[in-house]
Amino acid sequence: MTELFKEYGITIRAALEASKVIMDIYAGEFDRIEKEDGSPVTKADLNSSKIIDRYLKQTNIPITGEEIEKEPFAIRSAWKKVWCVDPLDGTKEFIKKNGEFVINIALIENEKPVYGLIASPVNQQIILGGKSYGAFQMSYEDALHPEKWKKLNQLSAVNSPVHIIASRSHYSGNLLKLADYIEKEYGEIRSTAMGSALKFFELVNGNADVYPRFAPTMEWDIAAGQAIYEALGGEVLEVETGKPLSYNKKDLRNPYFVASKESMKLSMNFFNTY
Repeated sequence: MTELFKEYGITIRAALEASKVIMDIYAGEFDRIEKEDGSPVTKADLNSSKIIDRYLKQTNIPITGEEIEKEPFAIRSAWKKVWCVDPLDGTKEFIKKNGEFVINIALIENEKPVYGLIASPVNQQIILGGKSYGAFQMSYEDALHPEKWKKLNQLSAVNSPVHIIASRSHYSGNLLKLADYIEKEYGEIRSTAMGSALKFFELVNGNADVYPRFAPTMEWDIAAGQAIYEALGGEVLEVETGKPLSYNKKDLRNPYFVASKESMKLSMNFFNTY
């Protein structure tokens, strides 16, 4: 834990400071702005981005993310390491004031997420980690005291009934196809709708078994969650190929994917018949 904190403590400090600004704005009235692609943005997104950017620039590692100008792929393709940031994932949920939004910070190395942090300003909880370190959960109060972190256990058997957790704001008929497949293979299912990468809190704690996404996402929506989930034996696999999602691609959009416990072996079954 100490080694992890020494290397990535700057991401924790960034998330804690950004969370204060986000919650100050959340408590009052704020304007919703439409971006060119039609997606919403608020002052909280922009201010959080500035704070996180200020911290991460100290590492001299380039940054890509939701609210910063993207470098052309001709430049990005030469990067061996890059921070991947969503300063407020779940802006629609933030606007609805349902609390289902988070901060995502991931480090990508050679197109793979090697470290991730997801912070929930409303719940005052952080999950973080990567394959080289394991994964941990902590309160905001304990975040700067690694000796107080809770080490998360490797993912165990599938729940009964199988728990599918899906997007609150995006729905696809393909979810029904996957649900039918899981029900035939694993028995009774139940489902929960939840916004943002907050879903990864349920996944890494073993409370949810499957997170399917058959709607658009960007790299910064998922990279942090993938790093943490893989540290515990989870998988985040492309639907078409059954391979793990990769990052710092020419197209920063993610393909459709399913995150699940490795024990479900969806990559060997569902993906081959999709």
